[in-house]
Amino acid sequence: MNQLSLDNINSTSPYRVCYDDTTKLFKFVSDYHVGFSVAFDENDLLQSGESYQFALTNYEGKKSPRDNKVRATVLAIVEEFFSKNEAALLYICETGDGMQKMRNRLFHFWFGIYSENDDFLFLPQVVYDEEDNENYAALIIRRDNPNFNDLVTEFTNTITILNLKPDTNNYTPF
Repeated sequence: MNQLSLDNINSTSPYRVCYDDTTKLFKFVSDYHVGFSVAFDENDLLQSGESYQFALTNYEGKKSPRDNKVRATVLAIVEEFFSKNEAALLYICETGDGMQKMRNRLFHFWFGIYSENDDFLFLPQVVYDEEDNENYAALIIRRDNPNFNDLVTEFTNTITILNLKPDTNNYTPF
């Protein structure tokens, strides 16, 4: 991933963003004293081009009220990511606490602006696990990405494959 400019991020971000060289995280603290970190982890799910998994963490686990400045700060970081990288951005809502549906609504609200922007494709998807629980994922990609068609096709094909139920009628144990 190409290095992001903190000067560029902080020129539009309402919260001051710092970069932690040790953890490779972008960090900021809200007016409510809630600490957040943003990560872009290289992802090998999509092979047709460069892709990163986006992660937003409330690293102290404090309750955070709805704060539009958090959204604006995260979007400033993501905008800088796209200005410096020809890559796809994936997010998968964390499921460990059963709050993935709430996270999906929040992320859809935050990143839905990309569906209104002709320069980007915002492609939210649902993946069903073995118990038919909904898991949420999305692809955000610039339309001028040289691998746009291949990455979008690969993402949608992967979601389709993940949602296929195995045919247990023809299953023969070894």
